[in-house]
Amino acid sequence: MIECLRDIGLEEACVRGAVKGDFMRHTRWCRTMAGEEFARIYSWGNDPRRKGDYDAASPCKHVDLPQTILEPILVRHATLHGFNCRFDTTLVSFERESSGFTVSLVKDSLSGLTYRIRSKYLFGCDGARSQILRQLQIPLVKKPGQGLAINVLVKVDLSHVVENRVGNLHWVMQPDEDHPAFGWTGIVRMVRPWNEWMFILFPAPGAGVEFETSDAEYLVRVKELIGDDSIPVEILGASKWFINEIVAEYYSDGNVFCLGDAVHRHPPLNGLGSNTCVQDAFNLAWKIAYVMKGLAEPALLDSYSAERQPVGHGVITRANQGLRDHAPVWEALGMMDPSLEVRKQQFAELASASEQGVARRARLQAAIEGTAHEFHGLGIEMNQRYDSNAVYLDDEGPRPPLPEDPVLQHEISTYPGSRLPHAWLNTKVPGKQFSTIDLAGHGSFCLLTGIGGGTWREAAAKVAEALGVPMRCYSVGWAQDYEDVYFDWARRREVREDGCVLVRPDRFVAWRSHGMVSGCEDELSAVLKAILSR
Repeated sequence: MIECLRDIGLEEACVRGAVKGDFMRHTRWCRTMAGEEFARIYSWGNDPRRKGDYDAASPCKHVDLPQTILEPILVRHATLHGFNCRFDTTLVSFERESSGFTVSLVKDSLSGLTYRIRSKYLFGCDGARSQILRQLQIPLVKKPGQGLAINVLVKVDLSHVVENRVGNLHWVMQPDEDHPAFGWTGIVRMVRPWNEWMFILFPAPGAGVEFETSDAEYLVRVKELIGDDSIPVEILGASKWFINEIVAEYYSDGNVFCLGDAVHRHPPLNGLGSNTCVQDAFNLAWKIAYVMKGLAEPALLDSYSAERQPVGHGVITRANQGLRDHAPVWEALGMMDPSLEVRKQQFAELASASEQGVARRARLQAAIEGTAHEFHGLGIEMNQRYDSNAVYLDDEGPRPPLPEDPVLQHEISTYPGSRLPHAWLNTKVPGKQFSTIDLAGHGSFCLLTGIGGGTWREAAAKVAEALGVPMRCYSVGWAQDYEDVYFDWARRREVREDGCVLVRPDRFVAWRSHGMVSGCEDELSAVLKAILSR
């Protein structure tokens, strides 16, 4: 997501408002926030063994940016760029005219007035209860949900508690104690360090979903999970939600496009929610712009669903598997049996010098390590692979397989349909270093070449002028436009120096040539026309 916002100049504002990555250093399992700890694992790029993988993947760092902070940044940017952002407004329905335009009936919730908006396109970013998706009758792929969760937003200063327990996620478990049915276990999630927290409570297995719980009862349970009655606690609010595993079969219908939670609904594990929503929009925005400017034919828009629906399907699957991956931890800690006496016996085994104790401790260690697929899932974050009419593959061989563990490991490649690889660049007389991704994007195609690729530069200029398509061209290498500071681009470009890599405005590779070819102007023109459906 930060890479997308970097493209429109919002990275600095987002990072300034976000919680930095070192505050998310660990995920922990503990009896209480203030009490004994059972285990911890490095999270979100903070594992020293994974630091190089994260540095190689992106110039952007992991940060924690709640929607309450992000949304005002986005609304301000949109407003300053001519968009009228209206709150307290509900879409009632929409209808399509024979002219191809859409007329949306909306209601102002404050005045009660209804009015109509006529538009060429309609974007359904209206959340998990999407009226637009429902009216389109787009089928949903559903798997059985994983039950109820309860969010309790809490104001409590835990700065002294987390001093030696730094992390943004804390699983609190009390296997050898009684618990209320609505609060069998919980994740304590830092919202703002260290005085605003979300206590996410999970009911006991088999306890159902019908709970009428008062704030007083929530307060008691929250204090039990904190483990220090001397700390003042204020409940700011509570809400319930269901753990879904749902994705739309397709994301668009004619001139109506659905994005975000409207089309993929899942728990927040792996931190894929807002990231995927923003990436949906980033994929679609340049295509809409090019069609509206007459630079591409409407058929380009068919690539939106073809590219993003498989990503959404992978995200909902991974997020739900992330929750399922915690079940072995719960079992090893003795959380699962309904009998308190059995749970006490199982939990006591962890301290036992017995074969049972050895086996249970081994299971706990393996289970904790297994959660790395959530907390260091660099692959699921970065391995999106697009296959559509907006990616040119006619002169490519089969796509190389994904890494052995595609959730943990990131595949760096210029194979068309992949993210443009990040590599640090600089000028011959060094200034502030920047990334290859900074050369691409900004609403323009980008062609990257190297020594011996001068003809590609000439071809790019001519094709861009002939087609009216914005295209920047840069040469990277010794004494070129930019220097390959650490030789990372040479290792990652997968083409010869006199070859080229064509990058779409959303920084995904559209096409590449492994070397110089005769008639490169005609070749580049044919490729670009195919991508733009011209």
